Amino acid sequence: MANRYRLASIEDFPSHLIFEILTIGRLSAADLVCLELTSRTFGASHGLYPQKFRSLVDFAAHQLCVSHRVYGGMGWNAQKELFDRCGGNWKRVLRFLQAVEESSGMVKTSACNMQVTTGRYHTLLIRDSSVYSCGSSLCGVLGHGAETTQCVAFTRIRFPSLANVVQVSASHNHAAFVLQSGEVFTCGDNSSFCCGHKDTNRPIFRPRLVEALKAVSCKQVSVGLNFTVFLTRQGQLYTCGTNTHGQLGHGDTIDRPTPKIIELLEGIGPVVQIAAGPSYVLAVTDNGVVYSFGSGSNFCLGHGEQHDEFQPRAIQTFRRKDIHVVHVSAGDEHAVALDSSGFVSLCAQYELVYSWGKGYCGALGHGDEIDKTLPSLVNCLKSRLAVQACARKRKTFVLVDDGSVYGFGCMGFGSLGFPDRGITEKVMTPRVLDSLRAHRVSQISTGLYHTVVVTNQGQMFGFGDNERAQLGHDTLRGCLQPTEIFVQETADDTGLTLESK
Repeated sequence: MANRYRLASIEDFPSHLIFEILTIGRLSAADLVCLELTSRTFGASHGLYPQKFRSLVDFAAHQLCVSHRVYGGMGWNAQKELFDRCGGNWKRVLRFLQAVEESSGMVKTSACNMQVTTGRYHTLLIRDSSVYSCGSSLCGVLGHGAETTQCVAFTRIRFPSLANVVQVSASHNHAAFVLQSGEVFTCGDNSSFCCGHKDTNRPIFRPRLVEALKAVSCKQVSVGLNFTVFLTRQGQLYTCGTNTHGQLGHGDTIDRPTPKIIELLEGIGPVVQIAAGPSYVLAVTDNGVVYSFGSGSNFCLGHGEQHDEFQPRAIQTFRRKDIHVVHVSAGDEHAVALDSSGFVSLCAQYELVYSWGKGYCGALGHGDEIDKTLPSLVNCLKSRLAVQACARKRKTFVLVDDGSVYGFGCMGFGSLGFPDRGITEKVMTPRVLDSLRAHRVSQISTGLYHTVVVTNQGQMFGFGDNERAQLGHDTLRGCLQPTEIFVQETADDTGLTLESK
């Protein structure tokens, strides 16, 4: 009897079964690399697959890329360009695609799944499915109740039991949360009905379900100054709140107290990513086209004009150059877009980082303060595979796939992360944050005067203004260089204790 059972090795499984496991879609590019390095089963081709694939893992990475929504929406030329940019390495292509997809939501770290997002004077954090907040709680934006006006350390927000939060968006005075179920909760200032609750215009002090969307499954939210945009899993957009500049996208300037679908986007293909500025919206479709609507001030809509757009309008600069955009970020006075090649070069046919809008303080990264009325290539970033851009008040960050971060624009109380520069100085061209070189950054978010990053190890670093405890440090007024936030959960998991090095 003792010989009837033995421990099975991975080598005992048929290769086609192993391949099915690898391509089920739950492994990251980093996971595949680890498997390839630890077992000859994964690192060899076994002669079963086309010779152009170096290993079973390489073939699996290729299949995962082909089935990825971003890659599938790209044309053949764009796909080839991306493959060449990645040195013919399918695992690197997959890493780029997964990083771009995570840039607007949760990132996978070795510790847990995380997302950090910064509002004007506050910060929201998701760790796995729990949400924490710190900073100023003006109008209830922190979600802890009417009695809370400030949290000097990250404190857990109470949601209904079994509510798994997967994405969050913060702006000035309100916030929105997407659950794994597709439901959306909001809190904060609702005087403009931007929280989607038409039965009251009073502040929502604790997260509350948006009843009007109960029959709709959402995957992303993005909040503006006094309006909210909801992206469904089917690629449709809903908006609510103030509509003074047409930022709700319905072809008029009528405010909406509850979310209403943007019918004008129907028929053009599903939307895959959204970004809301103070009074305008950028939306990326699955075929890489960028639509913008709302306030035209500061040239943020990218049409070369400053008049408002009451309905979605495609940015023709990208269309004319056959540029497939995969990610956008809407700042206060400027905007940034990344294209599908993930590479920046002066002479390449397909480029990556484009910016437009007000050039104050070098926030566009072109080495000057000249406004750009149309999307313009940021050609100072050479040979970099960028996966996220983050634009806010007169500053921009670009995260590249090796975990390095580039910043440019206004130092703003140290929120740009360069300790050797004065708190009011300008950085006119992209410059790497040397203070973060020892870490591989997975996500970055910047508020008015503070910035927080998440590393691939699940660490958090913050820098900039902390006058309102928006960095979660109860003893510091500001951090001129990235300062680590140590997370120590309490016994009842009601909050986090933060220390700084």
